[in-house]
Amino acid sequence: MGVVRVLQRQGFGTVATGQLLAGTADGDRAGALFEGTMDTVALPLLSSAVSTPGTAKGHVTEINALDAGLACAGGAQLLGHPLPAPAAAALGAALADGEPCALASTVDGSAVLVAAGAGLKDVVGTLGGPDTDDIALARMRELARIGATATEQGDAAGTPVLLDVWVPVTTMLIVGRGAIGTALAAQCELLGWAVRVETELEPAIVAAKEFTSVDVLALLDHGPAFDAVLVELLRSGRGFCGALGSRHTQEVRRRRLRDAGITEEELARLHGPMGLDVGAARPAETAVSVVAEVLAVRRGRSGGPLSAAAGRIGG
Repeated sequence: MGVVRVLQRQGFGTVATGQLLAGTADGDRAGALFEGTMDTVALPLLSSAVSTPGTAKGHVTEINALDAGLACAGGAQLLGHPLPAPAAAALGAALADGEPCALASTVDGSAVLVAAGAGLKDVVGTLGGPDTDDIALARMRELARIGATATEQGDAAGTPVLLDVWVPVTTMLIVGRGAIGTALAAQCELLGWAVRVETELEPAIVAAKEFTSVDVLALLDHGPAFDAVLVELLRSGRGFCGALGSRHTQEVRRRRLRDAGITEEELARLHGPMGLDVGAARPAETAVSVVAEVLAVRRGRSGGPLSAAAGRIGG
């Protein structure tokens, strides 16, 4: 199998990262680059990439870009390279199962590494040495942790590398009913997250069992029976586990969870009360507070004002 990826680009406005065109020696193809506007360059490169790494440059005119739904004209340098069968199988399975995955290669396409699964812990291939692999994996795992599908170049122990990370769309599981749940669903729509609402215990447990590492629980129901949803997620270590309620409600819930055998280490994963301290007084404000905490935790940020932060502003 061969793949074609975006090595560098100029223009095009805002376009999706993680674009990938894949194909076999038999001519089967999947994926597209820049809505197919660079096929005259990408497809010949894909044919040769099955066996030999290479690069090619292309340009898309303003008219063709706008006709394809892109924001503006642009140009790109594309990298094509073989994807060995074990790496292709690992990447394909992760994409099919909706699990986070990543593809790293040297910028000349001569070495390939694929990481997949929760925390990108399952690794196939090598970029040439343990130091290079460790640096590339650390960066890809950081991107996966913050929920960022991304394409970027970097230096890994002196080796120029191209990284592509794919993170599935977050699903927020809202357990319970009420105005806050409605407001949370509206916030998820703005973020492009999927929403699943359950008000009964058994469907909620089933949904928790289906969690991926990028999913979010917002437990609204304070009933003791719904502790079972928390137990499932706290023990599995999957996703972001949050619960709303007063401090008294949280303390009583934590006592029940300890009595159910949840360890202190597992309990530390519970975000409750869920949300950042922004003084939220209405359901819509509470929803902003909740999703803000999820974003801050994923990106390793404090959630404080940007004016007091010393690091980069963007994620």
